[in-house]
Amino acid sequence: MQMSKGILIPIGGNEDKGTKNISENYTLDFIETSILANVVKECGGTDALILVIPTASSIQKEVGEGYLYAFQKLGCTNIKVLSINSKSEADKKENIDLLSHCNGVLFSGGDQSKITKYIFNTQFHLILQHRYANEKFVIAGTSAGAMCMSYEMIAGGNITESLIKGAVKMNKGMAFVPQLIIDSHFITRGRFGRLSQAVALFPMLLGIGLSEDTGIIIKNKSFTVIGSGMVIVLDPSTLDHNNILQLDDKMPMTLTNLKVHILANGDQFNYENRTTKVPTLDEYQHLENNYL
Repeated sequence: MQMSKGILIPIGGNEDKGTKNISENYTLDFIETSILANVVKECGGTDALILVIPTASSIQKEVGEGYLYAFQKLGCTNIKVLSINSKSEADKKENIDLLSHCNGVLFSGGDQSKITKYIFNTQFHLILQHRYANEKFVIAGTSAGAMCMSYEMIAGGNITESLIKGAVKMNKGMAFVPQLIIDSHFITRGRFGRLSQAVALFPMLLGIGLSEDTGIIIKNKSFTVIGSGMVIVLDPSTLDHNNILQLDDKMPMTLTNLKVHILANGDQFNYENRTTKVPTLDEYQHLENNYL
């Protein structure tokens, strides 16, 4: 498989960064300045044209305004919000033109199934895939916007019964990085069981659990962790026992010898050969001194 030239930045989300006092069910996904600054840097700097796509959200106007404010605080001068709520809207000429000339996009949080419903397999989607494969093009996403990046996508599920077969719902995602299954808000919402069931269903793939205020920068089939939290990697390649295909729905799973990596800011992981690289003590101190 040819190596993509683009950059993916999935982010775990952080719902406590909003500036508006709204109900818990409609809180905004905001990114800490340090992570958002990485998006700007990878897109080419503060003059880069970045499209914010709040399709996943049920409060798109507020989410768009929040990102405009956040990017402007970083000195950005060319940010546009592009709300897409149908396949025909995705393929409007003006939207295709914007996508063809921008330096990167950022998908907001919300419901990842809305992204696939309105954008999957449109001309807009095909251009995203083409630019990511062939150019130094950035696709970032927080929460739902991160989860939709995989091909086998977690669409939802009962967290309290997530190790019971059938409790986790899977669907097809945007397939930017088909080797991974990505979950967000991983520590805060206790999603270990949910991601475990996902990799049990697809044991050839890696599970990536992103904490809030934490992301990864994916380049050349490896990623580097950014932000203040942890990234949990579930590697099912060493499983001795995985009975999920033999079980009836609502039966508890058995997984043995599931490999788990816990990574933090600056750590690297190559998902092609499944190896880690951890900074030296001096490199860690440099990261701490430069962390915003």
